[in-house]
Amino acid sequence: MTTASTAIQDISIAHSPDSDDAFMFYGLATNKVRVPGFKFSHTLTDIETLNHKAINEAFYDVTAISFHAYPYLQDNYTLMACGGSVGDGYGPMIVSSRKLTLDEVKKTRIAVPGTLTTAYLTLKLFAPDIETTVLPFDKIIPAVASGEFDAGLIIHEGQLTYANDGLVKLLDLGQWWREQTGLPLPLGGNAIRRSLGAETLLITTNALRDSIQHALDNRDEALAYAMQFARDLDTSLANRFVGMYVNERTLDFGDDGRIAIQKLLNMGFEKGIIPHRANVDFVG
Repeated sequence: MTTASTAIQDISIAHSPDSDDAFMFYGLATNKVRVPGFKFSHTLTDIETLNHKAINEAFYDVTAISFHAYPYLQDNYTLMACGGSVGDGYGPMIVSSRKLTLDEVKKTRIAVPGTLTTAYLTLKLFAPDIETTVLPFDKIIPAVASGEFDAGLIIHEGQLTYANDGLVKLLDLGQWWREQTGLPLPLGGNAIRRSLGAETLLITTNALRDSIQHALDNRDEALAYAMQFARDLDTSLANRFVGMYVNERTLDFGDDGRIAIQKLLNMGFEKGIIPHRANVDFVG
C-alpha cells in the first residue's frame, strides 16, 4: 500500500453491465461512498469475458466472477466476503419453446452462456452428458424462440422475461440445487488480487460492503441508477430482479452460503467437471 500522504491508490474494478451489479456498485461508482487515499475506476464487461480475463491476465484489482471460475484463478485472487449473488431456491433456468420432460432435456442440445459460468457447472451436475453450445447470454432466448435450439440455459434478467418470448420453464437449477443439497445456490462473487496486500484487501472489501449497504439504504436512488443497465425490464421488474440478487446475503454470504460455495466446487471437482480442487478463502 502506498504510504505517501498525497498519493492516491487507484483500484480497478470490473463487473458485469447488469442491473444487480450496477445497484451494488452504485455507492462507489457515483462517489457516494468514498475512502480516503483510494480511487475506484470501473469497467463494465460481460461475466464470461471477466472470467477469462481473470484467469489469463489477472488484470483487474477487483473483478466479478462466476464461482465456477474460482478454482482456475485462486492462485492470484481471493474472494470478498461480500458482493455475491446467491439464489435462495432460484437461479439459472432451462427454458424451451415447448414442454419437454427432464429426460428429454438431458438428451437435447442446449444453448449455454459460457462454460465458466456457475449456470453451466450446475447444469453439468444435473446432466453430466448433456450437449451444449456456447452463445452470448443475451442471444440465448432469441435462439430458442426461433427454434435454432430446443432449449437454453438463461441467466440475468432473462429469468424474469423468458415468457414474453413464448418460452416455458423446464427446470430452475437453483430449486434443483436446493432439493439436492438443502443449500442456496452461489452464482457469482467478487474476487480481489492477493498481491494488493492484507490492508488494501480489507479496505477495498469494506468499501464494497459500504457501497452495497448504501444502495440498500437508498433503494430508490440506487434503483434509478441501475435502471440504465436493466435490459428489457420496467422499474417493477428491475426492482424484483435486484431484490433477488442484492440483499442481506450480498452483505455477507452467511455460514450456509460459504458452505454452499465450497460444496458446489467440491462436487464439480469430484464429478470431473473442474480439474483441480478449490481452496476457498475470503477477505472480511
